[in-house]
Amino acid sequence: MNDLKVFTGNANKSLAEEICNYLGIPMGDALVTRFSDGEIRVKINENIRGADVFIIQPTFPPADNLLELLIMMDAARRASAWRITAVIPYFGYARQDKKDEPRVPISAKLVSNLLVTAGADRILTMDLHAEQIQGYFDIPVDHLYAAPVIIDYLRGKNLQDVVIVAPDPGRANRARAIAKRFGNVPIAIVDKRRPEPNRSEVIYVVGDVADKTAVIIDDIVDTGGTLVGAAEALVKQGAKEVYACVTHPVLSGPAVERIENSSIKELVVTNTIPLGDKKRDKFTVLSVASLLGEAIRRIHNEESVSSLFI
Repeated sequence: MNDLKVFTGNANKSLAEEICNYLGIPMGDALVTRFSDGEIRVKINENIRGADVFIIQPTFPPADNLLELLIMMDAARRASAWRITAVIPYFGYARQDKKDEPRVPISAKLVSNLLVTAGADRILTMDLHAEQIQGYFDIPVDHLYAAPVIIDYLRGKNLQDVVIVAPDPGRANRARAIAKRFGNVPIAIVDKRRPEPNRSEVIYVVGDVADKTAVIIDDIVDTGGTLVGAAEALVKQGAKEVYACVTHPVLSGPAVERIENSSIKELVVTNTIPLGDKKRDKFTVLSVASLLGEAIRRIHNEESVSSLFI
């Protein structure tokens, strides 16, 4: 069996350390710093020849996080690693996944190509913004969902009269899957229109939410406009409480203030992206370290990871 080695860049060291604790192995020794002009400098300080290497790095902004991952994989490839798996808890640049307007890029495909060119033999990621991004790769992709972690947390709250809410029609399948796992509770869908990027206008709610505890399920909260707009629409339709569960807390621009001043009772997120000083009393952070760690262990041991999916 090839040695298991786990490395990380600077994007989310605390998550990488939790994963290593779960696996019971030390973090790999790698220098990821900057030259005086700001260029990224990487050096792996241990022998990885023939090793099964996992590099943990979410690719949220700034772009340096993506560049660190690419450069670390290149270093591992040139150091003769047996296999390189890019562990990307949050896959950035995923929102432009198709050419739906003239003269726009397909950024998700570009990033996919960059990862493979840099040396990735396998991708492990979580809650892609668009599931079809898996098809952009000609290498294996293990796509995990944070739903089991979120569902366990919600069950512990003993919520009554729950309705799972998709913030837009595109999330209906995920909401339906979570509703089934949560005990076949009903779902509702918020119909919205987005006149321009980072702006959404809620139109109406499809489904009965009156006198129910509404739980909004989404993959990303960026500026918070969609989430807050959905929450306000649910309250207008008679929901007694609104919770929001989101995997990736990007939280850019006015997001924190919007959510703080909204009717959302609690925002539940995971640690795929570190909150830092954005953490507020209304926010609850769940760890996905054991889920990712177990996936890494099974991939390394050539075991099935299908039971980790939902």
